[in-house]
Amino acid sequence: MLAIFKKSNPNPNYPWVFLTRTYSTGSYPRHNLYSRISPLGNPNFSMVPVLDQWVHEGEKVRESNLRSIIRDLRGRKRYSHALEISEWMSSKGLCPFSPGDRAVQLDLIGRVRGSNAAESYFDMLNEHEKIGNMYGALLNCYVREGLVDKSTSHMQKMKEMGFGSALNYNDIMCLFTHTGQLEKIPDVLSDMKNDGVSPDIFSYRICINSYGARSDLKNMEKLLKEMENQPHISIDWITYSTVANIYIKAGSKEKALIYLKKLEAQLQKDPRGYNHLISFYASLGNKGEVRRLWGLQKGACKKQINRDYVTMLGSLVKLGELEEARVLLQEWESSCQFYDFRVPNVLLIGYCQKGLIEKAEGLLQEIMERGKTPIPNSWAIIAAAYSDKGNMEKTFECMKNALEVKEENPGWRPKPLLISSILSWLNDRGEVEEAEAFVGSLKTVAGIDTNMLGLE
Repeated sequence: MLAIFKKSNPNPNYPWVFLTRTYSTGSYPRHNLYSRISPLGNPNFSMVPVLDQWVHEGEKVRESNLRSIIRDLRGRKRYSHALEISEWMSSKGLCPFSPGDRAVQLDLIGRVRGSNAAESYFDMLNEHEKIGNMYGALLNCYVREGLVDKSTSHMQKMKEMGFGSALNYNDIMCLFTHTGQLEKIPDVLSDMKNDGVSPDIFSYRICINSYGARSDLKNMEKLLKEMENQPHISIDWITYSTVANIYIKAGSKEKALIYLKKLEAQLQKDPRGYNHLISFYASLGNKGEVRRLWGLQKGACKKQINRDYVTMLGSLVKLGELEEARVLLQEWESSCQFYDFRVPNVLLIGYCQKGLIEKAEGLLQEIMERGKTPIPNSWAIIAAAYSDKGNMEKTFECMKNALEVKEENPGWRPKPLLISSILSWLNDRGEVEEAEAFVGSLKTVAGIDTNMLGLE
C-alpha cells in the first residue's frame, strides 16, 4: 500500500513530497525508488527530497538503479529531473560516479541550462577527467544549439587528441543538415575516411539524404553502392526506403521500383517497413502491390495495430478506393481494443476531399450511434469541408459539435481562419447572441486566447 504525504514547506518551489511504505497483513510488494520517482512528472517537483527520504529510511542506494532511472527519465525527456538525480548522485558520495556518469551529467546540463553552462562544467574538470566521451558530450551540446563555429573547432581539437569517432563525425553531419549546409556533408564523410574512422550505417544514410535533398542522384547511387560493399555494414530496409523515397520525389519510377524490391527483401517481420512499402506503392498508384503487401503484412506480423490500419486506409484513400477503405474500416472496428478516432478520420478526410461531405458526416453519425464519442478533430474535418463549399450553417453546426467534445482531445486547437469565417458569417447575419456564445465556448478551450484571435 502506497501513501503520499505532503509536509508544510516555506519554499513552495521546493515541494517536500515524501512517499512512504505502509504494510498491513498479507504480502505487499516493496516499492522501489523508481516507483517513487516515476509518477512525479511535474517539472517543478524536486527529486532531492524523495532521494533523501529513501536514504533516511535506511534503504540502499545502488548506482545501477540510479543510472537506470536517469536513463528512463532522459528517454521520457524529463531532463531536469534526470539532472537532479545525477547531481545528487555525484554530490552525496554514496555510490561510485564513473566517467560515463559524468558525460551524461554534462549532456543533461547542456539540455537544461544550455551549452554555456555545459562548457563551464567541462572547463572545471581536471585534465585526466576530460576523456573522449566528455568531449563528445560537449560537442552534442554545441550541435544541439546549432553552434557551427564552436562545433567545428571543438571537433578539430577532438581529432587532434585522437578522440574522433563515427558518432562525432555524424554529429557534425547532422549539424550541417540542420543548418542547411548540405554541400559540406560529403566532405565530412571524406574526412572521416581519411582520418581512419570507418563510417557506420548512419554516416552513409546522412550523406545519402544530403545528396537526395540536392537532387544529386548520381553521387547518391554511387555512395549507396559503396555502402553495400562494406563488410561491416548490414543494410536495413530504412536505407532502401530513404533511397526509394528520393527517387519517387524525383519522378524516377523505374529506379524507385528497384529499391522498393530491395526494401521488401530486408523486411522480415517489421510492420513499419510494410507501412513504408504500402505508402510508397500507393504514391506510385500501384493498387495491386498495395493489396499484395497488406496481405503479406497480415501473414507475417502477428497482429495489426492502429498505425497499420491508418497507413492502409490512407493508401486506399490516395488510390481513390473509398468503398474498399470503408470495408477495411469495418474490419478494424471489429477487432480493435481501443477505438482511436484517428483511424476513421482518415476515411472522413478522404470523403471530404472527394466532395462527399454528407457521406463523411453520415459515417461519423453511425459511429456515434454505436456509442462512440468522437474527438473534436473528427467534427473539425467536416466543418472545414463544409466551409470550403460555402455552407456556413453546417460549418457552424459541426464546429459547435467539436467544441462539445473538446475534453476528448485536450490538445485540440480549432483553426483560426475557420473560427474567423464562422464569426464573420454570424455577424453578417446579425446573430450577436450566437456569436457571443460561440466566443464563450472558445474560451473554454485550453491555450486559445480570444484576444489574440481578434475575437474580443
